[in-house]
Amino acid sequence: MLFSRRGACALTSAVVGLAALGIAGAADAKVEGDTIIIGSALSLTGKYSSNGLHTQRGYDFAVERINSKGGVNVGGKSYKLKVVYYDDESTPARGAQLAERLIQQDGVEFMLGPYSSGLTKAIAPVTEKYQIPMVEAEGASRSLFTQGYRYMFAILSTSELYLASTISLMAEQAEKMGKKPSDVKVAMAFENDPFSLDVRAGVVDDAKKFNMKIVIDDKLPRDLSDMTGTLTKVKALKPDLLLISGHEKGAATAVRQIADLKVDVPMIAITHCEAAQVTRDFGKSADGLLCPTQWSETLTYKDDYFGSAMQYDTDFKKAYPDYKSVPYQVAQATAAVLVFKDAFERAGSFDKEKVRDALSATDMETFYGAVKFSEAGNNIAKPMVLRQIQSGEYNVVAPSKWASSKIEFPRKAPAD
Repeated sequence: MLFSRRGACALTSAVVGLAALGIAGAADAKVEGDTIIIGSALSLTGKYSSNGLHTQRGYDFAVERINSKGGVNVGGKSYKLKVVYYDDESTPARGAQLAERLIQQDGVEFMLGPYSSGLTKAIAPVTEKYQIPMVEAEGASRSLFTQGYRYMFAILSTSELYLASTISLMAEQAEKMGKKPSDVKVAMAFENDPFSLDVRAGVVDDAKKFNMKIVIDDKLPRDLSDMTGTLTKVKALKPDLLLISGHEKGAATAVRQIADLKVDVPMIAITHCEAAQVTRDFGKSADGLLCPTQWSETLTYKDDYFGSAMQYDTDFKKAYPDYKSVPYQVAQATAAVLVFKDAFERAGSFDKEKVRDALSATDMETFYGAVKFSEAGNNIAKPMVLRQIQSGEYNVVAPSKWASSKIEFPRKAPAD
């Protein structure tokens, strides 16, 4: 568990200024008086704006909690945290430009990551160039961790793990029905972006282990607003498993059109269900879907700042009552700030190299799960889990070690 910290202090994080210019109030240095300044370029407008907002709220929630509990103790002195946000407009080139601005003009020497693998890929070379430690919570593409970056640390499981577990789960269900896993037919539809293509790679690798037949393998446009072509093929070929990854917009499109076209597949798994708020917007049409998650409130993780995963869920909803369920993007953003706090304190310094080395040696438990980094910078201590939407609720069904409910299989197509 995170150990308690001493000190004083209060509040909070800086918010966005002029979205049109993509800038907020500037920070003059990494530490101003008793305040540690951390920079972040986030998608507050554009395609990823909803997930960017989830990320910002996760960061802010952590900052407020840490500051209210005495802040960060470095060298016997207590410091508050403050995050300065710039709007990257969901555009990689803009994200890279703003990272340069934060570092070169604002003097920021510590960064929290953006939303999405694509934006993280744009910003990571900049933070690496200037040797700026960055803890990122929203870029899961495994290709991020093959570049030899030394200053980027990601607290989330990598993208190839997101849907791969559905393959073994489908194999188990097939065997229970007296079938061979090799008889299973798989249909796949993935947005043509770095994250989703890495998700696909993990699925393909696991499907090969069971000799499953991939009967549909569609790569869809990045603006994923129509899947009728793929779903028409699904109705014709009748696969046993349908896998979809297309971020928030793709999840909403998939759930809506699966219902509209009355697509009936025994097992369907889709990324970004919570972020797309499919239970709120589509009601019973979302029942039976499997949704991979980095975190769930039913898991038995805990720390000294947020208590259990369930307590975090309760407290966040109290702070932000518009959330019916807490997306894992929120939780992992909060955990990223906890990791930075822990590293500052173990480093006992604001020297960038000492903080980088402390991050590299991270080995801690949080409400979000365990965090321990490989040499490449990815978290190797926390598994993905699968939740199934059952009567409008997200229930963990796999892996069995973490399951809170039994899987409902085959999925029953919602009645009209």
